[in-house]
Amino acid sequence: MPAAIDFCFDFSSPYGYLASRRIGEVAARHGRGVRWRPMMLGAAFAATGGKPLVELPLEGEYAERDLARTARFRGIPFAMPKKFPVVTLAAARAFYRLEEVAPELTVPFAAATFAALFAEERDIAEAAVVAALLRSVGADAGLAAIGTPAIEARLRAETEAAIGRRVFGSPFFFVDGEPFWGADRLDQVERWLETGGF
Repeated sequence: MPAAIDFCFDFSSPYGYLASRRIGEVAARHGRGVRWRPMMLGAAFAATGGKPLVELPLEGEYAERDLARTARFRGIPFAMPKKFPVVTLAAARAFYRLEEVAPELTVPFAAATFAALFAEERDIAEAAVVAALLRSVGADAGLAAIGTPAIEARLRAETEAAIGRRVFGSPFFFVDGEPFWGADRLDQVERWLETGGF
């Protein structure tokens, strides 16, 4: 069976959100699965000196326009959160705890979390919001309170593993070891899947 596509992202990434709406269907067209891997993008920024797009002069202003335009182009609901960037620690921890107890719910939870932030303007930094999102996909809302050393270590390890693979932004994809950065690289991902590389 062909290897799954690794999809590395931070829940606070608006381009990660746009990519999350397409990666599943792109992979499915080519008989591939997708491994969703939340990470803490702040740690990658610390390693690279990067910053959230909205904090960059000129580029941040352009990105807000581009995000809205790209969402309209793709027919994806989108509203830039008034409070941004947000801390995604609770959501990422809940994802990895959910992966341990109900892995079939991780993708629905991730999709709901992205939509909550970028389509519904809900603050996913709040434990109550994360609990409601867990409930919405049929998971135990109590998982939102998980902050055990094991889960903290898991998220740290996933983030370090991503940085070790030279992930410096969100979204980031790996197809058979080939890295692709950005939602706008999904067309290249699809061509790579069609041809086996180019």
